[in-house]
Formats: sequence, structure tokens, C-alpha cells
Amino acid sequence: MAMNDPIGDMIARIRNAAMRKRGKVLTPASKLRQRVLDVLAGEGYIRGYNLVQNPGEFPQFEIELKYFDGEPVIVEIARVSKPGRRVYSSIEDLKPIKNGLGISILSTSKGVMSDNAARDAKVGGEVLLRVY
Repeated sequence: MAMNDPIGDMIARIRNAAMRKRGKVLTPASKLRQRVLDVLAGEGYIRGYNLVQNPGEFPQFEIELKYFDGEPVIVEIARVSKPGRRVYSSIEDLKPIKNGLGISILSTSKGVMSDNAARDAKVGGEVLLRVY
């Protein structure tokens, strides 16, 4: 079965694993997912991820979720731009998430980056998701 929204699938897997207090979660590997995971790891929302390749299977990322005092660091993760409705934002329209406690992840002409990095680079783009 074809997957129309791979980022939405990864977000749902992370959200479900965090609700069940799982330490790790698997998701199929792709370059876009890797770039999003790089931003999440760089901003401190996940511990990290590893590429898992079993013979005869599609490569997968094993994402290590991060917890603080038994509660997940990712309180809420939501998809903004969807396949049916793309959402783009200019540099002036990028507002802080939860007064700076959260981040937006954007796909820009300079790569996938957080909203803070996009403001520093003075570039807008497609808002993929919001995390806090």
C-alpha cells in the first residue's frame, strides 16, 4: 500500500510511542525523514536515531525517544503542511511557538531547519511540523 504522507506517518509513530512510554520506535528510512530527525536531535527533542538494515527488508530508522522525570520531552508534535494543503511561511510570518518553548521545522531552499535557524538564515519555506 502506498504511503501518501511519510512525515505524518513518522509523527504518528513518535506520538504513539511517547504515549506508551516506549524507549525506541522504528520508522522507514528516507532522506527527508533523516533531515527532520537531525533537526529534532539537534534541538534536544530526541536522544538520537540509528539506521537499521536487515537483509531483505527496507532500511529503517530506530528513533530513541527522550524523557524527563518520566514524561516525554515531546509534549505535542503536529503536522502543519499536508499533501492536500501546503503551508508556506515567509521570514516575517514565522512566529515563536509557545513563546519560544517549541519549534517549527521548515523545508527551505537551504535545507530542512528549525524556525530559529531559518530566521538566522533569513529564509522562509514550507512549514512541515510544530513541536513542543
